[in-house]
Amino acid sequence: DLHLLAVAAGVRRAGRRDTLEAILTAPDRPALLDWLRQQQMAISTQHQGRSYLMVHAGVLPGWNTEQTLALAGEVQAVLRGPDLDDFLRQMYGNTPALWNDALQGTERLRVIVNALTRLRYCSAQGEMEFSTTDGLDNTPAGYLPWFDVPGRRTADVAVAFGHWSTLGWLDRPNLLALDSGCVWGGCLSAVKLGRGEPERITVRCEQAQNPLD
Repeated sequence: DLHLLAVAAGVRRAGRRDTLEAILTAPDRPALLDWLRQQQMAISTQHQGRSYLMVHAGVLPGWNTEQTLALAGEVQAVLRGPDLDDFLRQMYGNTPALWNDALQGTERLRVIVNALTRLRYCSAQGEMEFSTTDGLDNTPAGYLPWFDVPGRRTADVAVAFGHWSTLGWLDRPNLLALDSGCVWGGCLSAVKLGRGEPERITVRCEQAQNPLD
């Protein structure tokens, strides 16, 4: 979604595998992009006495729910503000890879964005690793899946996330990994929080991209 905003603003070129054209050429493009700018980077909710924290990719192990929501709010303010294009120009990059409360400006926002939208593996100290996109069988040396870092401060809530297609569906008491590989020909998965227990819903994706195309 952030990449779509960058392409729409003309600060980034669309990639070969991007599927953004239908939005970029839509007659209601301005309304669609404005709607996207208003969305939240992290959402907290309650269901049946259980707390849920929803993000795209992950949460750094040193962040608790309140801090995650506050940091997400910093990015949301920029997305909705007049300096959006400047932020998008400087958003891309892998550094800093480690959070520090003293970070300011673009570096601070980049760490927040990378954690919430790109995180898979990090060290026990929370240093992010961006090279590996494989599943748990190929965990890089010196790193852990972000949700398995000992002492993770969001272990008291159920974190629901996607992004990690090679991880697949994962359901733990404090974790819901929802990306079941739709892009590779698997299913699109969701969890419905209704009156009873959370209900898993899956839909096979007939439009799945072929990674060899």
